[in-house]
Amino acid sequence: MGMEKHDDGHKLRPIGSTGTLRDDVPTTSTAPMVLTHSSPDLLTIGKRNFHSRLFAGTGKYPSLKVMQESLRSSGCEMVTVAVRRVQTMASGHAGLIEAIDWSKIWMLPNTAGCATAEEAIRVARLGRELAKLAGQEDNKFVKLEVIPDSRHLLPDPFGTLEAAEQLVKEGFEVLPYINADPLLAKRLEEVGCATVMPLGSPIGSGQGLRNAANISLIIENARVPVVVDAGIGVPSEAAQALEMGADAVLVNSAIALAGDPITMAEAMRWAIQAGRQAYRSGRLPKSAAASPSSPSTGIITETKTKQL
Repeated sequence: MGMEKHDDGHKLRPIGSTGTLRDDVPTTSTAPMVLTHSSPDLLTIGKRNFHSRLFAGTGKYPSLKVMQESLRSSGCEMVTVAVRRVQTMASGHAGLIEAIDWSKIWMLPNTAGCATAEEAIRVARLGRELAKLAGQEDNKFVKLEVIPDSRHLLPDPFGTLEAAEQLVKEGFEVLPYINADPLLAKRLEEVGCATVMPLGSPIGSGQGLRNAANISLIIENARVPVVVDAGIGVPSEAAQALEMGADAVLVNSAIALAGDPITMAEAMRWAIQAGRQAYRSGRLPKSAAASPSSPSTGIITETKTKQL
């Protein structure tokens, strides 16, 4: 289940004036440099590959039209859908399934609204059927949410683990939404989850990566993709998650509730690409002391001044 997270073996090559990669420019050229790789930088979850590392939500948009344009602007290839809200045609969800081109976007049914493992397992099965109705016969993905706390919307670790174990046995690709708990993340990986999805901060809060230290521990120890879910408010926070080594982020409220959701979706798209490139490039190590960027040779000293 999942994949080896970290890849290496990249090299630098210059870009020509047309923006295409060139082999004929020497490495000493002042042309701008970009990272290239022997193979595309794909994110693999289960048996499915994704180019985009931005997963989007479908709730809270002012209209289905704005949602459609925002998804297009984001470049995302997977969106999450609340099975219960679609079934009951809750506000903003009527016509949702028909509004998305499922031949281009992979559905991630979620178990939002479930307070127990039993409820989540039942809704996950319904989500699998919903994906089939959308034409995705082989879709066994589920974003597992078990949230009994209606005030803070924090996931139940015990119910999540219980539901995950059963759903994995039934052949689901389970993407569990969890607190940023490194021990729970490792346990969910061991039972066969396709990813782990730690929250950055409470759902819809826009507080950013309040749990960055624990998320870093999860990333360091995970052998499946780590998707930061919930709490991201602005593109810089999404970029930060990718710079830390997260494999993807899931964003809903920050896009849907922005003053201009379509433009915000595009901003998230580029921020995530920048964060991923920065992570793969390897950041400058932090240092307690300053280090001059200019060479020390040729500096005019007091002795040289007297000689002149």
